[in-house]
Amino acid sequence: MTLDPKTDLSFTRTLAVPRALVWDCWTQPEHIPHFFIPAPHKVTACDIDLRVGGRFNTVFDVDGAVMDNTGVYLELIPGEKLVFTDGYSEGWKPAPDPFMTAILTFADAPDGGTIYTATARHRSEEAAQTHKDMGFFDGWGTVADQLVTYAKGLL
Repeated sequence: MTLDPKTDLSFTRTLAVPRALVWDCWTQPEHIPHFFIPAPHKVTACDIDLRVGGRFNTVFDVDGAVMDNTGVYLELIPGEKLVFTDGYSEGWKPAPDPFMTAILTFADAPDGGTIYTATARHRSEEAAQTHKDMGFFDGWGTVADQLVTYAKGLL
């Protein structure tokens, strides 16, 4: 995948948990509330239909404000890649104001961990800059840290 530095934000990190467990955490709705949004914010609901075109819907509580997030999966390679977007909701209904497409890849690290890459693709330079200004790197980095802490508790 070729990144466009004007519209794509991405980072790679090695996580000290096995790839299969990272995949499970990202694809099973009972796990998502434990890591998917930086604390102290919360995921209060998650509904997953894990198939291309299937829903990936979450509800966030951010400082008391409820945020509904609807999206669909665009690509699934079990254990290796998840691609989801808020550009559509289930049934391929276009979103009125989409924000991004997320691309997550997982590979085995030499020490038994996971090489984890998170990429956010945006429709415009302005949307990418907004996401960067919102704290993409710190926020998604915190999510990765929370994922590791949570997943280690499942081992």
